[in-house]
Amino acid sequence: MKPRMNTDKNASRDHLWLQHMSKHIVATVNEIPVGGRKLVEIEGRSIGVFNLGGEFFALKSRCPHQGGPLCEGKVGSLVEADVPGAYTLSRPGEMLRCPWHSWEFDIRTGQSWWHPARMRVAQYPVTVEDGAALESAGWQKGPYVAETFRVEVNQQYLLVEINP
Repeated sequence: MKPRMNTDKNASRDHLWLQHMSKHIVATVNEIPVGGRKLVEIEGRSIGVFNLGGEFFALKSRCPHQGGPLCEGKVGSLVEADVPGAYTLSRPGEMLRCPWHSWEFDIRTGQSWWHPARMRVAQYPVTVEDGAALESAGWQKGPYVAETFRVEVNQQYLLVEINP
């Protein structure tokens, strides 16, 4: 996915912003199936990461209308009509609807369907990188590790094993 670059008076500011972005590992490719999403928190921002046919897109989960949790909304198709009552659906799974007031946004671009020239949600570049390449580039596991427990299903009971 290519970073969004403005061609207006804010272009130089956006370019500086892109240069100072930091990368964060948020998931493995297999964690987000095609048509799925994962909500993550990065540096205090709630972000939704979406898989559209094997391409990944990330949007800030804050609707610009009234601050609703955008990325928790329904994902659907683009609905168009040339005349009243004659609807066509296209681009299945590419439109995100805010759960508060149903404002719709294009997951690929972050643009609002209501006013695409003025209204958009923040979009973040997503890259897919090989784990071995990340290790050779100096990425390391974080110092904090959550305590985990082995879980197994036995005769339809859930068992949690805690080591002494």
